[in-house]
Amino acid sequence: MPLTGRAALIAALGSVPVGVLDPGWTGLLAVNGSLALACACDFALAAPVRRLVLSRSGDTSVRLGDTADVTLTVTNPSRRLLRARLRDAWPPSSWQPGTELDASRHRLTVPPGERRRVTTRLRPTRRGDRQADRVTIRSYGPLGLFSRQGTHRVPWTLRVLPPFTSRKHLPSKLARLRELDGRTSVLTRGEGTEFDSLREYVPGDDTRSIDWRATARQSSVAVRTWRPERDRRILLVLDTGRTSAGRVGDAPRLDASLDAALLLGALASRAGDRVDLLAYDRRVRALVQGKSAGDVLPSLVNALASLEPELVETDARGLAATVLRTASRRSLVVLFTTLDAAPVEEGLLPILPQLTSRHTVVVASVADPHIAAMAQGRGDVEAVYDAAAAAQARRERERTADQLRRHGVTVVDATPDELAPAVADAYLALKGAGRL
Repeated sequence: MPLTGRAALIAALGSVPVGVLDPGWTGLLAVNGSLALACACDFALAAPVRRLVLSRSGDTSVRLGDTADVTLTVTNPSRRLLRARLRDAWPPSSWQPGTELDASRHRLTVPPGERRRVTTRLRPTRRGDRQADRVTIRSYGPLGLFSRQGTHRVPWTLRVLPPFTSRKHLPSKLARLRELDGRTSVLTRGEGTEFDSLREYVPGDDTRSIDWRATARQSSVAVRTWRPERDRRILLVLDTGRTSAGRVGDAPRLDASLDAALLLGALASRAGDRVDLLAYDRRVRALVQGKSAGDVLPSLVNALASLEPELVETDARGLAATVLRTASRRSLVVLFTTLDAAPVEEGLLPILPQLTSRHTVVVASVADPHIAAMAQGRGDVEAVYDAAAAAQARRERERTADQLRRHGVTVVDATPDELAPAVADAYLALKGAGRL
């Protein structure tokens, strides 16, 4: 039940003539007694806060970087007019820095027996679930001298999905997929390993594609056309251990891996392949299995929305065992992890034979573009030392990548902006070569 600034101002102004004309307790009691009586009347006429009925509606999910509107409906069942200020509290990461005060505070007037709606516009800065906190309402009387205040719990959850910035690359990758599928005029013969159909020979066709049995049954030379393999299994594996928490630019490495996994999942599902997802460090953090082509991308987005790096060392043996259980048939396993020497040599290399003997393995890693910039520095002594350190770090990553390639692993090492299209290109190359 706080006093307002107006009441304090009136008390201060009232004390001035008392001090000038009639200093003493009588004058003070006359002014402050009248003010106290006015405050009591104001409090009695203010609408009660506890009896208000509040409910929510609006968006339940939003992509990171976009805005979401959550509407709060305030119903006034009392017989008094509600004049109020309202604060709709959410976690600090629900808004851009510096915008919380304007976005979360509202003024409203609700006549007796009516309802009003206020909309809180959120623009989250982090992935995951955002839970609405309490709603604080301060109800004022008609004089604005005294107020009633109370809080209400109005639950609401807003799921902040990954931004999927790499979706801009999807049209070009699908065009490349259609070229592999032989559906465009770019190629005279479809590429791939699965037989598609027979057609008449035209100059320029590979003579190895001639079907001599079909040619013997007709008057023209027939050639076989092929299409990329379909209905293959793709398992996206995200290492969520401590190395995924390392920041590259303004975001952890895991965020770039999530973006690349979404692009590959969308592309592979359009190609007719089955896509599963596994996130693991010392236990399973997320698992998506058995989804139809139309449900793959929404399921991946929802599963990855609340995924965060864990500051623990990844259990490589447990990871391999979980991958083998999850992918019982031969699959393309795309492992998003680090190329740092110690984790790979101590954790990944010993278990690689278990994976490569049953699956085709791709290792995708996020490279730091700052290292490439450091390697170009020559301005002063400090820059030269930085360049030497960057060159050494790059040589170690290249040596680690070569070790993986000797085990038959395809390695993709790219910066955050280039990782997603590079992984998609690696998938298309394997598909075109019939290695899935």
